[in-house]
Amino acid sequence: MPITNLLNALPPCDPAAAERVDELLQRPGLRIERIVSCGQASPPGFWYDQAESEWILLLTGSAGLRLEHEDYTRLLVPGDCLDIPARCRHRVEWTPQGTSTLWLAVFYDRNAPWPTS
Repeated sequence: MPITNLLNALPPCDPAAAERVDELLQRPGLRIERIVSCGQASPPGFWYDQAESEWILLLTGSAGLRLEHEDYTRLLVPGDCLDIPARCRHRVEWTPQGTSTLWLAVFYDRNAPWPTS
């Protein structure tokens, strides 16, 4: 098994480009992604509404994250993590221009059986 460093090989910061999403691992009921943002945000009026739960960890940069049922934007800084239940509508309000914001996102099915070995 090769060792992977999530902080290596970050793409150049280009706010005109799309967010970069690298799938790190996929198993039944589980997907892990590295997401690199550079000034990107959710489009106006757009909300993520996913069938699976999502646990996020912000590794570098910062972000404003909004949950639809809340009337404020959460400020995320390195080390902050959040477990977002399935169907909890949420959006990225902002990530800073000119610096990489690195996310680790773990998508999972809360009802999937967990392997015992």
